[in-house]
Amino acid sequence: MSEAQVAEALSAAREGDPEAWGQLYRQYAPAIFRFCRRAMPTREDAEDATADIFIKVHEKLGQYDSSRPFGAWLYRVAGNHCWDMLRRRRIRQDLETGDVDSMPLAHPDPGQLDRLLAESTSQQVRAALEKLPARARVALLLRYYSDMSYDDVADTLGVRRTFVGVLLLRARHQLREILAASGGETLVQSSGGGKP
Repeated sequence: MSEAQVAEALSAAREGDPEAWGQLYRQYAPAIFRFCRRAMPTREDAEDATADIFIKVHEKLGQYDSSRPFGAWLYRVAGNHCWDMLRRRRIRQDLETGDVDSMPLAHPDPGQLDRLLAESTSQQVRAALEKLPARARVALLLRYYSDMSYDDVADTLGVRRTFVGVLLLRARHQLREILAASGGETLVQSSGGGKP
């Protein structure tokens, strides 16, 4: 759907047109499900989250600010919902609230993570993401999959904007370590990089 078609469908859906709402759902539901599947621990959780997100969005269509892209608003609702679900289930681990002072100040080799991601299968990346603490996983997905700004990530996760950079640094570092340990180890060694 073009932006004009999305705007037209949104207008009709706000007026109660079920066909217009169906068009929006068919357009966006697969991407939102993929987002939820990456954020949530199980497929069933992702299915539930997707359904809940679209119920919320349908109920709040009147609050949507049409000056912003609909997709960005939808991902923000999805990010908030997934984070709320994870927080309510107390999936967050002690590791994600560890002492910030013990964090490295800079990534040892930023290109190394890019190489690991490029040479890893999507299944390996998904498995590595699932091993991350919930907040780190959701932060990565919001920033790099949904292309949210630091401010939006901070609002979604309920943290200060200044902490988002630290959180993303930690998440990238942990993802790199997990990928290196689970098959990318030879790549790290052959590239001349070692573990920090």
